[in-house]
Amino acid sequence: MLEPIKTDVLIVGAGPTGLSLACQLVRHGVDFVVVEKNEGVTPYSKAIGVHARTLEIYEQLGLAREAVERGAVAGKVRLLAGGEVRGEFDLSDVGEGMSPYPFVLMLEQSKNERLLNDYLRSQGRDVLWNTELESFSQTGAGVTARVKTAGGETRTVEARYLVGCDGAKSPVRHALGLAFEGSTFERTFYVADAQVDWQFGHDGLTASLSKETFVLFFPLKGEKRYRIVGVFPDEFAKEEGDVLYEEIEARIKQEAELELDIYDVDWFSTYKVHARHVSSFREGRCFLAGDAAHIHSPAGAQGMNTGIQDAYNLAWKMALVLKGEAGESLLDTYNEERLENARNLLRTTDRMFQLAAGPEWFISFLRTNVFPTVAGYLFGCDAVRRFVFPLVSQIGINYRHGSLSRHAGDEDFKVKAGDRMPYFLVDGESVYDRLRRPKFHLLAFTDEAGSSQAPEAASTNADLVDFNAIPLSPQVEEAFGTDRPFKVLLRPDNYIGYISSGLPSGELKAYLNDLAEHSGKH
Repeated sequence: MLEPIKTDVLIVGAGPTGLSLACQLVRHGVDFVVVEKNEGVTPYSKAIGVHARTLEIYEQLGLAREAVERGAVAGKVRLLAGGEVRGEFDLSDVGEGMSPYPFVLMLEQSKNERLLNDYLRSQGRDVLWNTELESFSQTGAGVTARVKTAGGETRTVEARYLVGCDGAKSPVRHALGLAFEGSTFERTFYVADAQVDWQFGHDGLTASLSKETFVLFFPLKGEKRYRIVGVFPDEFAKEEGDVLYEEIEARIKQEAELELDIYDVDWFSTYKVHARHVSSFREGRCFLAGDAAHIHSPAGAQGMNTGIQDAYNLAWKMALVLKGEAGESLLDTYNEERLENARNLLRTTDRMFQLAAGPEWFISFLRTNVFPTVAGYLFGCDAVRRFVFPLVSQIGINYRHGSLSRHAGDEDFKVKAGDRMPYFLVDGESVYDRLRRPKFHLLAFTDEAGSSQAPEAASTNADLVDFNAIPLSPQVEEAFGTDRPFKVLLRPDNYIGYISSGLPSGELKAYLNDLAEHSGKH
């Protein structure tokens, strides 16, 4: 019998969510073990869209630049109907001024996993590949799990917490008995990665829209290489595993109504789309994240990004509790914040899918006759961009309703407690460059002489709180909607804990006391 492994956190699953959680725990100095039944990172491209909020998270790991270099920025969008171009618009800087990454990056899941796994290995950590969870039990003090190793032996892992990042069919979720309710779209999706020879350049996303469905061509890294996504019509009745590639290619050509040659197919798949979320992200000392907790339409490329944000939200809270800086019930706010987000996400992706493939005559008419001709105008409009980009890129996600958000004092500001820290430049550099350390950040915005000194509560909690004095510049005034001095406390995930006018110091001490004693509940 092998010696038991003792650790703080057992992570089950080494997809993008599990690997992201491990990387964040490295940042926070928390010990962990990752087990994965597969032999390594996925060889399949799977999810491909990486949004601004994910790149902002990667930036804290020092991975954002490499991610952009390995991927392809979605440039123009070309809209077709009946085989003819009906409209075009530019996406390459759609979020200009809202994020240091104002675009959608096409970077396959396999490359994201390699990027995260390489980071782990550079930090002297590794995944236990070919290792499968067999069973687990929990008490008030911890979790005991049995895993089958690569050599076929059974080994015990004793951890303070367990996180199931083990996919849509999650054995962890099933073992916990948590409901996974929602709906299933009856129509079958298809996806293929291939070379495409056609009349268009490799400089943008091409969407062919028809009365009942769509075909999307996403440019990937490499000449003429694309991800092709579409959906079969209602009458197509084959089971997912029975669909031949030839049927997919025939469908692509029929829907696109174009002269095109598809070859060198790297990978293809068919699947039914489910829209479900778990009843709770937490059960005792066990947690769920990523596809184990929520699955939805691929519209808007939200899935992989959402799992990475789940991990980002959970990691800092676990770290504070494990280090004794916060009460156990801080972990309840993970469920509080991410369950609300999952519900909102399902509604959003359902609406996106209906617009893209809904068979109703009015939706169909808008999709094929109206949207292609007005899309360029709409996306050239600043108000539309400021609505659409935060929604799709996930920078607009907020925790305003959460118990960690203190709203007293934020009434006169454009941003509120629970919002992501807005992006702007300070002396020509991103404000996020000052926010990379895995801590709380107290920011004092003022031009007053002598105000750059950290308040006593920040100085006495320097291991927990980082202090920054930032000039009250026009960019700051625009972002926050005030020209008067104020302070902002950022959580370790760079969401706003509170905003206060003037420069009093009592709020920080009160916030940290609540964190330690009541975990944000008041």
